[in-house]
Amino acid sequence: MNFKLDERYNAVVIELKGNVMGGPDGANLLDKLRELKDADKSNVVVDLSRVKFMNSSGLGMLISAMTTMRNGGGDLRLANVADRIRSLLMITKLITVFKHYETVDEAVESYETAPPGE
Repeated sequence: MNFKLDERYNAVVIELKGNVMGGPDGANLLDKLRELKDADKSNVVVDLSRVKFMNSSGLGMLISAMTTMRNGGGDLRLANVADRIRSLLMITKLITVFKHYETVDEAVESYETAPPGE
């Protein structure tokens, strides 16, 4: 898994690419999220449009990432969730935990219309 960051308005967009399976890549992402939180950048959108596969460790990584951001007074929202990942979120009932949007722009705009953490 690779990732890149892009700041838009009052959110940081993280584009994930490849297979999301936790491990060392997940640890690198969580380290980056802690840096963002420490810099008071705790509104994050994770763009899943280029994710090919996600396993349970990848889901755990997303949950840890969301918890990190919420503990910093922000949130983590998902965008461009492919059908196969949406099915995984539905099976695990995590679809009700993550706010998810069709596009990155919609997810970024959601931070402007809702209080942090909502």
